[in-house]
Amino acid sequence: MDQTKIGKFIAACRKEQGMTQAALAEKLGISDRAISKWETGKSMPDSGIMLELCDLLKINVNELLSGERIAMENYDTKSEELILNLKTENEQYGKRLMRAEVYIVGIGVLASLVMFIIGMMMVQKNGSGDPIAAVLIIFGCIIVVAAAFTSLGIEVKTGYYECAECGHIYKPTSFLKTSFAMHMNTTRYMKCPKCGKRSWQKKILSRKDAEVK
Repeated sequence: MDQTKIGKFIAACRKEQGMTQAALAEKLGISDRAISKWETGKSMPDSGIMLELCDLLKINVNELLSGERIAMENYDTKSEELILNLKTENEQYGKRLMRAEVYIVGIGVLASLVMFIIGMMMVQKNGSGDPIAAVLIIFGCIIVVAAAFTSLGIEVKTGYYECAECGHIYKPTSFLKTSFAMHMNTTRYMKCPKCGKRSWQKKILSRKDAEVK
């Protein structure tokens, strides 16, 4: 989606309805700074207020997300384009999150390793009663655990898993079961909710990835 185009469209529709940014913000129960960010393309309206915003601007959601008025004869085509664009953006977002997971783990492990090594060196130099050494070691452990759980959260919530037995593609409903399942990288040994069999289930970012084999 072109946020700049959408922002200009929101501004134009607002002016058509004779509203200032402050007036529109008051009707939506938000700050006029948020309206300004929309109209300058710096952010998008939250999905929870999109319908109310569209009602106030006398447009529909498809027009809002397209950033232009849609003639009835072009409505179906525009809707399909919008859905495809949203799907592509979601897939790209998923890929960015998975890359972020790698960085988080790498940085977390590196930082904790540095703290642990420095802490152990201080213990050897000053003895086990050194409080700074203890703090470094403890913080090193906390960082690596936090990085691990953050990366797990990203992995579980991003994309889908594909059952090796029946090909069923699904999103896990239990964070804990998925997190503690045996795994090799992002492939996890889990029970399929459809066929009920356990198998090594491959992580995929979109259903399209499963079709291209």
